[in-house]
Amino acid sequence: MTEARIQQQFFESADLFYQAAEQLTRPLAAAAQMAVLTMTGGGRLFLAGAGLAQLDAQWASQLLLNRLEQDRPALCAQLLSAQLGDLQGVPAFARQLQALAHPGDLLIWVDPLGEPGVAELVQAARAQDIGIVALCGQQDGRLRDCLADTDLLIRVNHARWPRVSETHRLALHALCDAIDAQLLGLDAGV
Repeated sequence: MTEARIQQQFFESADLFYQAAEQLTRPLAAAAQMAVLTMTGGGRLFLAGAGLAQLDAQWASQLLLNRLEQDRPALCAQLLSAQLGDLQGVPAFARQLQALAHPGDLLIWVDPLGEPGVAELVQAARAQDIGIVALCGQQDGRLRDCLADTDLLIRVNHARWPRVSETHRLALHALCDAIDAQLLGLDAGV
């Protein structure tokens, strides 16, 4: 019974990866283009995530700052801190955007569960005139309602947050690779 349950976790994840490959390829390519245009235009990328997704945002920021698979100059990708004085989570992220962001920057937000305070973060981004790429799960109502037409919502349509989170990690790897490929002029081969 335990082995079958474990095996089912892998099958469910693999099935979702195949679905995500079809559904997320175009939005991730658009997100990579937004990031490249931001950086080549002198802007910076800011990354943050809700709850445990902050670790995925941290991972992606390090891949962009350092490297994924190809040697290249460091990219300006800054992780927003999860804690700032008495503020934690989304209020801290909003406060940091107010202090650090400039028009033309881009926020990459990772949120598999649908953070209730996300409107405050979006308002801070809007006030600074920065774009948003948001990776979310099925619980995206609050986020979807406050994004602008120029922002990009990348939705993983699955009911279980662990599967959404796994897919976000893969999507972030694909995004970082696509950014590198565009900046380095790499061919379509992997």
